[in-house]
Amino acid sequence: MARIIAVTNQKGGVGKTTTCVNLAASLGAMKRRVLLIDLDPQGNATTGSGLLKDELEGSVYDVLVGTHGVKETMVYSETAGFTVLPANGDLTGAEVVLLDLPSKETRLRAGLYEVENEFDYILLDCPPSLNMLTVNALAAAQGVLIPVQCEYYALEGLTALLQTIETISTALNPALEIEGILRTMYDPRPSLTHDVSTQLVEHFGNKVFDTVIPRNIRLAEAPSYGLPVLQYEKQSRGAVAYLALAGEFIRKRAVAA
Repeated sequence: MARIIAVTNQKGGVGKTTTCVNLAASLGAMKRRVLLIDLDPQGNATTGSGLLKDELEGSVYDVLVGTHGVKETMVYSETAGFTVLPANGDLTGAEVVLLDLPSKETRLRAGLYEVENEFDYILLDCPPSLNMLTVNALAAAQGVLIPVQCEYYALEGLTALLQTIETISTALNPALEIEGILRTMYDPRPSLTHDVSTQLVEHFGNKVFDTVIPRNIRLAEAPSYGLPVLQYEKQSRGAVAYLALAGEFIRKRAVAA
């Protein structure tokens, strides 16, 4: 059965989508079956996986409102090497529509039942806000992967997210736990980076991944070509880092099991 991971942080610009796409590609390269679900109305994970938003026959919106199933809507991306449940502009209206539907917080979880045995990992790319899409992701997930940029406001935002996770765990999903904290856009030169990184490790211990994701121009360029960095420039520091993260990810799960 798939391990379902919500990749989220209520603070924007910390590398959630970059992490989703490139971790999915790296796990795929390691022969794991991966489904990436794009829950951000901007659809950046969709385009970053090589799919064209304007040419989709269905999207995650259709799954959430119940007009399509996951199996008939998901698309395998040959260029990226994993399966995508894509998003487009339709998702912008999901927040309003979901409020009037039954079981509005758990509609994604219900939709995943039909495919959870077909994948090893299901990664959920969440929007940078606590809305009904994020709630659906956290209600469906077993683990939360939190990308964190080592800067002044990082710990403040992390505190708010942890409170959200606790609330969702209590109200909707007792199985929810922190999968890990990932330091992204890492530049070791400023002393602040080191200070925040140290605080994260002191507070969260082995929940902080040993792998750090560096600031890397190839990581920034790859989405404009509709490619994960592994397919764009496999020898770049960004590609090597995400492969290392995938390896660490798999090892941690093996130990936990």
